[in-house]
Amino acid sequence: MTASPLAPHWLSHPEDANVLRPQLWAQDVARGDGGELEISGIPVSRIAEDFGTPVFVMSETDFRARARDFKDSFDAAFADLCGGVDVYYAGKSFLCTEVARWVSSEGLRLDTCSGGELAVARRAGLHGSQLGLHGNNKSLAELTRALDMELGRIVVDSLDELEMLGDLAASRGERAHVMLRLTPGVHASTHEFIATAHEDQKFGLSMVPDPALDGMSPALAAVERALKHDGVLLVGVHCHIGSQIFESAGFELAARRLLGFLAEVKQGYGVELAELDLGGGYGIAYTEADAPRPAAEIANAMAAVVGSTCAELGLAVPRISIEPGRAIVGPSTFTLYRAGTMKTVRVDMPDGGTSPRRYVSVDGGMSDNARPVLYGADYSAVLASRTSEDDAVISRVVGKHCESGDIVVRDTYLPGDVAAGDLLAVPGTGAYCWVLASNYNYLTRPPVVAVRDGAARLIVRGETEDDLLARDVS
Repeated sequence: MTASPLAPHWLSHPEDANVLRPQLWAQDVARGDGGELEISGIPVSRIAEDFGTPVFVMSETDFRARARDFKDSFDAAFADLCGGVDVYYAGKSFLCTEVARWVSSEGLRLDTCSGGELAVARRAGLHGSQLGLHGNNKSLAELTRALDMELGRIVVDSLDELEMLGDLAASRGERAHVMLRLTPGVHASTHEFIATAHEDQKFGLSMVPDPALDGMSPALAAVERALKHDGVLLVGVHCHIGSQIFESAGFELAARRLLGFLAEVKQGYGVELAELDLGGGYGIAYTEADAPRPAAEIANAMAAVVGSTCAELGLAVPRISIEPGRAIVGPSTFTLYRAGTMKTVRVDMPDGGTSPRRYVSVDGGMSDNARPVLYGADYSAVLASRTSEDDAVISRVVGKHCESGDIVVRDTYLPGDVAAGDLLAVPGTGAYCWVLASNYNYLTRPPVVAVRDGAARLIVRGETEDDLLARDVS
């Protein structure tokens, strides 16, 4: 078979259309003897029959293994430097009560970003000491809930928030445990909407001197105010340079800059802050072009930078924490769709000719995966209900919404005999898909099914039309 001129350079040749790329899938996903996709031995046709489509299918085994890998790898790398690492699972990537319990049972903590995520953590039985709270515009109600739950850390994002939180805590006769989120001026190699540590964006306290603060940086001003405030216990500083990042240089540069800031605080105020959070953002494989780094490799590289920089600066190594989310839950999950209508179009080529592209419509779309339309994110897809010896064709998997940008997978090879009723699986959908889901066109949001040891169970039920109408008070 000849590769399509429409295929991106990294996409494998058509004869590989039935192949499962290991880096894209949970460890217990495979094709059965008949060619059907299975997870923990359960054929996808059974999952579709029991739970419907679309459906998010999550491997509990894979999720737990990735969580343990981050915890074990970072603990080992930093054992001699600071006794280990606190790993906070980034709940914004995907969170429900059951997942919060998995996180806790594997020895991780939980990072939240809203009152709603705190409510999930409380329902799951997590103690406040296991929790952190992020956000650039936390409400008074959210800060009050954080104090009520005795959170181990509240990551403060601005001078205004620092004063509001400190005053609130002081009025209760308490001290809020605070980390300051800094912007180290690192522009990560990722989409601009998910790069979060450069100056011109909404997050964090700048480390650049500000004339409005008499030449002091907002970051340093926050330290000074926090150390003086009766309602604040300043425990450390935090940064997060972005998401879906593969190169290590950005993480290492951010670590050096924040450690330099800690040295500045020590020199200026005689205080060595005890904790440093280096955030998350570790990339995963969405297509065969992606090559994510093992957790141990990331951990060892970061430990080397932290250790050497602290030695140069004469600093005691602070307690390190990290916040992986996507790297744990992303590969653990695939979305199962049922194919519907098909059509083939002819696309004009630069040489004056045309080339065919097949459109394969599925029963979901941007309502269950908004990332392609938000970021131009790429995904992969396979025919899941069977294998096929039919010639593969360059295909575009699209949803059923009233938008031409409703694209699930922009470019992939699928067998030419894919037809209505076939099941397609899109891997790597555990992070930022269900949590960004919507009811556009009044579609119901899909269920989430967890699979372990040959058994599948519902952990988030799918919505019904009654759910949609329940809030319509007309």
